[in-house]
Amino acid sequence: MNIRNITKTIAICIMLTSLAGLARAENIDPYDDDSQYAWGENVGWINFEPAAGEGVQVSSSTLEGFVWAENIGWINLSPSTYGGVSNDGSGNLTGYAWGENVGLISFSCANTGTCGSVDYGVSIDSDGNFSGYAWGENIGWINFGLLKPVRACKVCIDDLANFVDDWLTATSEPGDLDGDSDVDMTDYATLASYWLDYCPDAWPLK
Repeated sequence: MNIRNITKTIAICIMLTSLAGLARAENIDPYDDDSQYAWGENVGWINFEPAAGEGVQVSSSTLEGFVWAENIGWINLSPSTYGGVSNDGSGNLTGYAWGENVGLISFSCANTGTCGSVDYGVSIDSDGNFSGYAWGENIGWINFGLLKPVRACKVCIDDLANFVDDWLTATSEPGDLDGDSDVDMTDYATLASYWLDYCPDAWPLK
C-alpha cells in the first residue's frame, strides 16, 4: 500500500470515528425552539422530544424511538410487530406507529388503501420540517403542521455557510466537527457525509 492510500485510509478512519462521536439518541428540534409537537384532535399535544426516554431518531429510511403524549402515554414509532414508520428517502413517510393505550397510528393513506377517497400522510421537507396528518382509528387525526411543525435535524445550505465561515475565520466553533480544535478537511468530510441528509442531535452547525 502506497503512502497516498495509507493517508486516505487514515482520513476515512478519522472521519468514521468523528461520525460515531456525533451519533445521539434523537435528532428532533435542532434549533431548540420547541419544534417538537404534533397535535392530536382528541388527545392533545404529542411530544417528539420528551424530557424522559430516548426520543425520536429520523433517518433517510426510518423513524425510530418513542413519542410522549400526556393523555395517552408512549407511542412507539418502530414497533417490530407492525413494521414501524418508514421514510422513502425523500421524506414521504409510511407505515404504522403503536400506542399501548390507543393502538395503531397510520402515517399514510397508502397503508390502508384509502388514497383517493381519504388522502392523508406525513412528509418531511428539505429543511427537516414535518407536515401533513396521521390517523389513528381510536384517536382521530394527528396534525404535524399546527403552530411550529415538528422538525428533524437536516444538513442544508445554512450549515455549509456556517462551516465555510468558521473555516475562513479559523475559530473552533461550530465547524470543528471532530473535536480536534482545528477546522480542516476531516471536518469537511464529516459535513459532506451528512450533506442533505439527517444529522445527529446537537449538530454544532445549527
